Formats: sequence, C-alpha cells, structure tokens
Amino acid sequence: MQVDEAIKARKSVRAFKADPVPLSLVTEILELARFSPSGTNIQPWKVHVVAGETRRRLEAEVLAHRDTDPADKGAEFPRTSKRKEPYTTRMRTLGKEMYGLIGIPKGDQAANWAQWGRNYRFFDAPVGLIFTIDKDLDAMSFLDIGIFMQSIMLAAKARGLDTCSQGAWNNFWSVTRRVLNVPDDEYIVCGMSLGYADQTQPVNTLVSEREPLTSFATFHGFE
Repeated sequence: MQVDEAIKARKSVRAFKADPVPLSLVTEILELARFSPSGTNIQPWKVHVVAGETRRRLEAEVLAHRDTDPADKGAEFPRTSKRKEPYTTRMRTLGKEMYGLIGIPKGDQAANWAQWGRNYRFFDAPVGLIFTIDKDLDAMSFLDIGIFMQSIMLAAKARGLDTCSQGAWNNFWSVTRRVLNVPDDEYIVCGMSLGYADQTQPVNTLVSEREPLTSFATFHGFE
C-alpha cells in the first residue's frame, strides 16, 4: 500500500475480530515506527504491548475498578474538558453518528456507560498498546508520541491491520500502572487497539468527516 493510500484508508475501528496478530508482525510494525521523528531526537515514547492472559487481566481489573469506583477517573496530567466551537460541534457530530450506528439512543446512560467500557476491552482487538512518557518531559514530547502513534497506525494499515487510538486509557490509570508495573515517574498517556476489523459490525462503517483545506491552512508568500 502506498503511503497516500494508507493515510486515506486509516480510520478508527471500534469492533475487531478475535483473529490473533503474530508477535512477529507487531514487532515489524514497531521496528518501523521507531524511525519516527522527535524533537532533538529524544525519542520519548514508551509502549507496553499486551496480548493473551496479560491483556485479559488488564481488561478485567480496569473494568472491575471502573464499576466499583466510577468516580476514580481522569488523567494524571492536565487535560481540558472545555472545548469551543468548531471543536464541540465536530465532537458531537461524530458521537451522534457513532452511537446511531450502534443503536444507542440519546440519553440512555446505561448503554453509553457500557459502550464506553468497550475501550477497556480494546474493542475486542487481540493486541493492545499502552503509551507512556516520562513525567519530567514537556508538552512537545507529547507531540512526539502522537507522531510515533501515527507511524504505528499507518504501518499497521499497510499490512492489513486496523487500529483505534484511545484517550480513555489515561482514565483509571492507577490500575493500568499496577497491572503493567509502569514506573511512578511515567504518565500513562493513552492506548491503542490493534487487530483485524470486524467488517460485519455497523460501527465500522463510520467514516468521520474531514474539514476542507481552506478551513485550516493559511498560505503566505506564494506567488
């Protein structure tokens, strides 16, 4: 697959098949992603790759904690929950389309809570990735992790795999820290599901709208 094709074909998949992903293929993808650029080449990314029994234990313990203490959530590092326009509308439009495909009506809190919990099952993907970063690094290093994750997602797509990057994993981080033995001096930034998309699931027909070039680009100095 050409890089242009991979960029256009990649999308967030929220229902995966149980088909296993070989360790050799996961390693191949990460070997490629390590060539991602980073500010002053500090390469701040760290990733815990989980499968099999470890993945099942992480899933079970996070979900159990979530159900017994739902108030214990929120990222360790500063994140804003306030968004202005046009970002609020974009977010709500995506949510409305996605929940419509799943069949969850507006206001059904129980169904919403259950669907959100699927994040902690990696949407049934056989492989999960948890990304961490040293706490003493600044915001620029978070950009580096984003670049690293994009490399993973494109490399995966080029090999017939799909992904979903998941901010939900920086909630209930204390359980993830314990299960994966993440050092206290690292933030748990986010997660990612990796596997083969279940094309029979309506949620995977969702293609989020993209804004036109004119909405975000300003050109200077061109003739």
